[in-house]
Amino acid sequence: GLSTQPIWRKLWDDVMKTRPPNSESITCWRKKFLETFFSNVLHGVLDVSSDWRLNDRHFSPLLHSSPHVSQLTLCNMLQGAVELTAQHNHKVLENLAGSLRILKFQHLLSCDQSIRRSLVLLLHRLIHHGSVSQVSMYSWPVPDTVLLVLILTMSAGFWRSGNALAYHSSPCGLCREEDKAQSQESAQEGEERGCNAEQEGSGGENQKRSPKEADAYKNSVLSGPRSPPLQNPACEETSSEVPCGHTSIQDSSSPHSSSEQLSCHPIPQKPRRRLKPAVGRKRRCLRRSRGHYTDPEDLYDFVFTVAREDNSGLLDKTRTTEGENTENWTSSSPGSPGTDHAGFKKRGGPVGILSLKAAHRFRSVSTLELFSIPLTGETCRTLSNLLSSWVSLENLVLSYNGLNANISCILSGLRALSRHPDCRFRVLRVSDMFSHMPCMELVRCILSALPQLHTLSVSFDLKNQLEGSRPEVNPSCSKAEIPESCLEVLEIRFPREPLHTAFLLPVLKASKSLQQLSLDSATLPCPQELGLLLGVLKECTPNLKKLSFHDVNLAEHQKEVLLLLQDPGLQEITFSFCRLFESSTAEFLSEVINTVKRNSSLKSLKLPGNRLGNHRLVALADIFSEDSSSSLCQLDVSSNCIKPDGLLEFTKKLEGHIQQRGGQLPFTHLRLFQNWLDQDAETAQEALRRLKAVCSVVNDAWDSSQAFADYISVM
Repeated sequence: GLSTQPIWRKLWDDVMKTRPPNSESITCWRKKFLETFFSNVLHGVLDVSSDWRLNDRHFSPLLHSSPHVSQLTLCNMLQGAVELTAQHNHKVLENLAGSLRILKFQHLLSCDQSIRRSLVLLLHRLIHHGSVSQVSMYSWPVPDTVLLVLILTMSAGFWRSGNALAYHSSPCGLCREEDKAQSQESAQEGEERGCNAEQEGSGGENQKRSPKEADAYKNSVLSGPRSPPLQNPACEETSSEVPCGHTSIQDSSSPHSSSEQLSCHPIPQKPRRRLKPAVGRKRRCLRRSRGHYTDPEDLYDFVFTVAREDNSGLLDKTRTTEGENTENWTSSSPGSPGTDHAGFKKRGGPVGILSLKAAHRFRSVSTLELFSIPLTGETCRTLSNLLSSWVSLENLVLSYNGLNANISCILSGLRALSRHPDCRFRVLRVSDMFSHMPCMELVRCILSALPQLHTLSVSFDLKNQLEGSRPEVNPSCSKAEIPESCLEVLEIRFPREPLHTAFLLPVLKASKSLQQLSLDSATLPCPQELGLLLGVLKECTPNLKKLSFHDVNLAEHQKEVLLLLQDPGLQEITFSFCRLFESSTAEFLSEVINTVKRNSSLKSLKLPGNRLGNHRLVALADIFSEDSSSSLCQLDVSSNCIKPDGLLEFTKKLEGHIQQRGGQLPFTHLRLFQNWLDQDAETAQEALRRLKAVCSVVNDAWDSSQAFADYISVM
């Protein structure tokens, strides 16, 4: 029953010899130590020979700590991937396959073919045959397209085993076991069908399988530990016309034979098993040498094919006429001549490209995050193509990728995914420096395409610098119909755009299940706008529990603020940097306190950055007076110019109210980040010591003088 946390904390100091970041938030020092220990040894940051306890030839640091690693970060030249796939670390990789949940890539650099092969083997083991459910990539200003697309493709569950991507030109042992089991199952099914056919005496009818039987067999071939079927419904219609899953091939009258384009090696099967060429086979496709790629075993063959693959609902499949090239796709405006409904234009391209349907489909991750990685139009089309059939995907985060108009391409892939019966996609977060369209227009487009979303976050810093003073959306667009959605959380960060309730109205009407709304950096075009918004929220969102305003000037909207504080449906209200008390009177503060005292449903009140100061903080303690019916549990007064003497006075007043209430107080959490508590360390320590006997206090060691200097320097 004794805790080992202090021992692991001391081990951190002895072995790591560094101060851990965010040490206050660490809940398990054992896990933190072992994960960091594994990472530092893997990347050569920690020299085990320098510590006598670790310098033992019988002790393997990686093997010992690997079962406790749930997240791992690979950096720079992917040296960690090379080390983990080395033969002597086979058991380490096996342990990671069972324990690792989050795989991160940070500050990657271009690498050679041998390192990419190591990465492929690592991803295949950890994702396809492992437990990794989240792949995150960070800070890649000039991404290597081949490497980026490779990680995306394998995260989506695709792998063309049996080529240069695998050692010895053969699938891994786990793949061989699965294929052997599936072959035995197929053979057994074939024998059973043969017996049934003889008993029924209808051998001719059994030559043609019913649609249900075909689907069942297709699922048996591609299921098991692997992801759902590889083909989309639209692709299945034309799969018989597209051997080995080419994007498109020439008509049967073409002088080029299929043998010239590719060579397939199927798994040995019973003759009775009749399969479509694009499904259920292990194949090794060699493209014709036409000057595009001379090495059929080149990794580029697989990677660059992904962007050209057609999708269900994303690209209309058409067949080329005799002598024409296969279709390639470039971004264009929807509705323009020569484009399809998704806004893609056809142009000439190389022939005989291996499509995704020629690759095996394995287990895929459920969360994909891309932070500060520029995505080109070609990369966006690749990602869109992968998204269209990525049925395991639940969360997608695209942050500062320079998408601009390419967001439409991403939405096309997600729209195709949403039509899949097994789609589990629920969370989309998009943030960028510039917005190419008004935020509300983008929100409406997303919800129209993805009504099954539960969480949507859209955030932009600035309007598009090329558009200058961009005209606002025509008010008539606010009447556009949005299907009823499952949206529960909506977060919008406006690039200093006016908040027009008329544009938000159709979104709120379609989101009856909305529970949390956050509006950030919006401007109010007229004094009545906030009142209109509150009326719409009350009418359209009966289930709203959390409402947040950040960086929205509410100094002149005291009446609306009081109305929100007395709303019986809201449980959490945030006014962050809203200048609430900038020009307020003592009467307004008194009304705020009395309103909160009467509201028994409000659980959390967050007021960071509103210039409370000492005297207003002390007054807020009256929320918990003896005559209060408030159920407030959490109070956030961060960044409010609070000094140690004011905090001590607040603490004493709070203690008095506790005595009056017989020791019963619902208040449990107080947040004090970035206040001026360093101006009198002794008084601050006394106030914090007494406060921690009342509630949980979260604060930081903030240097107010340095922060003020930084503020002055950027003015």
